[in-house]
Amino acid sequence: MPVYLQTIGLLFVSNIFMTFAWYAHLKDLNHKPWIVAALVSWGIALVEYLFQVPANRIGYTVMNLGQLKILQEVITLTVFVPFALIYMKEPFRMDFVWAGLCLLGAVFFIFRPQLMQLWS
Repeated sequence: MPVYLQTIGLLFVSNIFMTFAWYAHLKDLNHKPWIVAALVSWGIALVEYLFQVPANRIGYTVMNLGQLKILQEVITLTVFVPFALIYMKEPFRMDFVWAGLCLLGAVFFIFRPQLMQLWS
């Protein structure tokens, strides 16, 4: 499997766990003391790191640090928006669209050298 696909797949799984670790306690554990939410979140975050660390190590073989970070941010937003809409029942806002477009611009600029090679 190509390195880019391995990295993207692992980062998607990682971000699903990360999003739940960071935000699900706001809905599911809001009646519990914050320390309980923190401990549950740390447990979820451990699983997240089991995907995130290999993703970054694999990705770093073909991408630089900036590219890995921008890729991770795009995946984070891709995971976060459905989570916010479906799981947290947040209303849709155009800000999601504008943020996504800004990130697409970031992807273009950070991956421009590779894109130029493809178009040459």
